[in-house]
Amino acid sequence: MKIFHDEEDGPAEPVRGLPEALPEGEHILWQGRPSGFALAINAFRVRWVLAYFIGVTAFRVANLSANGAGSAAFNEVVISSLVFCAGSLALIFILAFAMSRAAVFTITNERVVMRYGVAIRKYVNAPFKIMKSAKLSMKSARVGDIALQVEGPGNPPYLHLWPFTRPFKFSNPQPTLRGLENPQEVAQILARAVFDRSPENIQLELGASMPAPSSSAAAPGKSVPAI
Repeated sequence: MKIFHDEEDGPAEPVRGLPEALPEGEHILWQGRPSGFALAINAFRVRWVLAYFIGVTAFRVANLSANGAGSAAFNEVVISSLVFCAGSLALIFILAFAMSRAAVFTITNERVVMRYGVAIRKYVNAPFKIMKSAKLSMKSARVGDIALQVEGPGNPPYLHLWPFTRPFKFSNPQPTLRGLENPQEVAQILARAVFDRSPENIQLELGASMPAPSSSAAAPGKSVPAI
């Protein structure tokens, strides 16, 4: 499995969220998807969009007031701003929830795999052996992202990963599990998997103590938490 590839009309997934069946001995520890609300707020910057419309409306109202405009002009400005703001926010949330529904994050005992893309399925395959770091960033008390630094042939560019990439890391894009609603739980699962497989080459900044190797991390066929 390459680090990155997409497929427009590929065959059905042999396993949900994976373009290929897992090799013998590899099993899924966790699967989940991002929160649509979290993507809208943190990836699409919905608060910035709202602040923009508030600022533009305030400027236009202040300008009308300075020029002695009547109430009809004020009403027109406010109503038009509300309509455009509501339409923009609705479009953002529709896109965010569509991307959320199309995405599946998978952690196995050997790798992290990201599937995303509404129109064209895309996959990022990050085996632990080529992973350099994993960093947890909390966006709120319940939502966080886990950014992965991967080095190897076929590392995808920033725009191919967006929105599932660490913001503003243009020269060295980092695939990111964005919008996780239980980030500490996912971080613990990832930390245990890394520690059991290859702790020497990966720098972990997951906000959790390094767990001891344990066969209870996941066994084939055992149920695992999902977002």
